[in-house]
Order: sequence, then structure tokens, then C-alpha cells
Amino acid sequence: MQVHTFLRLSVAAALATILLKTLAWWFTGSVGLLSDAMESFVNLAAALFALWIVSVASTPPDAGHPYGHAKAEYFSSGFEGLLILGAALGIAWAAIRRFADPQPIESVGLGVALSAVSTLINGALAFWMLRASRQFHSIVLEADARHLMTDVWTSVGVIAGVLLVPVTGWLWLDPLLALAVAANISREAYSLLRRSVEGLMDHALEPAEQAALERAMGEIAGREGLEVNDVKTRRAGARRYCELHLHVPAHWSVARAMRVREQLARALLGTVPHLHLTIELLPVGQEPLVSNDEDAQAAGDGLARETH
Repeated sequence: MQVHTFLRLSVAAALATILLKTLAWWFTGSVGLLSDAMESFVNLAAALFALWIVSVASTPPDAGHPYGHAKAEYFSSGFEGLLILGAALGIAWAAIRRFADPQPIESVGLGVALSAVSTLINGALAFWMLRASRQFHSIVLEADARHLMTDVWTSVGVIAGVLLVPVTGWLWLDPLLALAVAANISREAYSLLRRSVEGLMDHALEPAEQAALERAMGEIAGREGLEVNDVKTRRAGARRYCELHLHVPAHWSVARAMRVREQLARALLGTVPHLHLTIELLPVGQEPLVSNDEDAQAAGDGLARETH
């Protein structure tokens, strides 16, 4: 299955859970279940936007975007974060109003059953999508999956509260749980927004991926007695980018240098999926001309790696 297919399933699941949770709120009058239903509307909007963004991100490079459109995926996760934050504010407002005017909960059994079915749908899809996000290295799928999983735990808490209200008689428990829902999804919104900003600012690869690249560099360079330095990495959606300098003895022939470069390239490309690699060949002891921009040079120095 492809990323588009998972997102279409997410749209279908959002429509189903909106219906189920809205009915649960209608029968019970629980503001906790209302908050859960509101979050499902956010799920639908986010899934539709993600479906469109994935189509944009898969567009081939063109004259105006020679590096492609992969970074568009970060707009999707950022948009989803903003939607979640908006839902949290709406839920908190409804809960505060209910504190001022507590209402009894009715038809608890039917409402809980409907909410439980929607929770099972979201839980199964979130688990499936999270696995797929690792396979496709897609932040869009990961953001949608983590949002759905947050919805699952939110629903579990709301269901527990709805069951406890008629047992304890504490009408304030329902809006209190709604506030807890708002706080929980606000935390998820912050996480998604932070990761989106990091991606748009060319964040380096994950430490595990960088370590794997360095091991491969060390093996090839150590065997040939060469130098590898000025290693820079970044992420753009599912794509990974790496550029580096490979220093070879000045007396080597071009053919020999190219053979070693090809060996290094094969090793690195086999280490990190979806890697786009740039290797610049240089004589030992020489470096290319660099920008005089001190900030850019400092950033490059911070990412540099050297292997002997």
C-alpha cells in the first residue's frame, strides 16, 4: 500500500468516527464526548490536507524547484498541529462553560458503546499507519498516526469519565476530563509544530542515521587511507540528503579516484534509504573556496566530520 492509500483510509475513518462520536454526544449530553467528537473533525480536515500535500510533495523537480517539492510534507504536519491547537481551545471553552452549568449524563451505555467502536477504528488505523510511516519515512503519515493515537487515549479517558459520573454523582468530572483532553492534544500540537519547523529549517538526519553513515565512511576511507570531511546532512520529507568532501592523494589518476568515490557512494546509499548523495573529490590537504558568511561557516563547522 502507498501513502495515498493510507491517507484515504484516514479520511474514511474520520468520517466514520465523526458520525459515531456525534451520536454518542447526542445521546448522552456529555461535554467530554463532545470534545472527542470535535477532535474527529480535526482528524478529517488534517487527513484531507495531508492527502493534497502528499500529491504536491511527489511532484517531480522543475525549473523553479530543482530540488523537488518534498518539504511540502512539513506544511501538512504543521497545519495539523494548528488544527489540533484550535480544537483544544474549543474543547477548553466548552468545558469551562459546563463547569458553570453542570448537566447530568444520559444513555451512558449507548454513548460509551458508540465511542468505543470509534476508538477501535482509530486505534487499528493509527497502529497500521505508524508502521507504514517508518517504511516510507513519511512525516505526513507519522503525524496523522500520532494524532489518531492521541485521539485513542483521549477517548479512553473520556469513556472512563462518562462511566464514573453516574456512579459517583460528580457532575464536574465530565468537564474536568474535557479539560484534560484539551491539555493532552495541545501537547501533541506543540510536538507536531516543532518538528515541522525543524524540517523546514533543514534539520540534520537522526543520530542513528548519521552514525550509520559515519561507520560506512570510516570503513572505506580507512581501508584506502583517505580523508572524508565537511559532512553535511539534512531531511526533506522522506528524502535524506548528504554532501561531503573526499580527499585523495594528488598523484592518483582520475580513474582511480572515481573508483573509490563509487565504492564510497554505494556504501552510503546502501546505508540510509532515500538518500541523495553529493561527493566532491579534492586533493589531500586542500579545501574548496567557501562563503565568507560567518554564520553559514559556523553551521557547517558544527556538522563537519573527519575520518582518517
